[in-house]
Amino acid sequence: MKRAAKTASRFLRRFWRGLREWCGDAAYESYLRSNGRLTGSCRTLTPAEFYVEQLNRRYSRPNRCC
Repeated sequence: MKRAAKTASRFLRRFWRGLREWCGDAAYESYLRSNGRLTGSCRTLTPAEFYVEQLNRRYSRPNRCC
């Protein structure tokens, strides 16, 4: 019984993590992980700065359907 509960718990954690990554909710955590691997003089953005940067990146390109 303990093993089934552990397996179900692991499945739910992985599912939740995948769902957060799919919808973009875990973007800041991914940024922090990748920024930690990079070397150089880049400073880490705060969550608010990261959000504004993402918005600027998303809407700075032309977005036309026709």
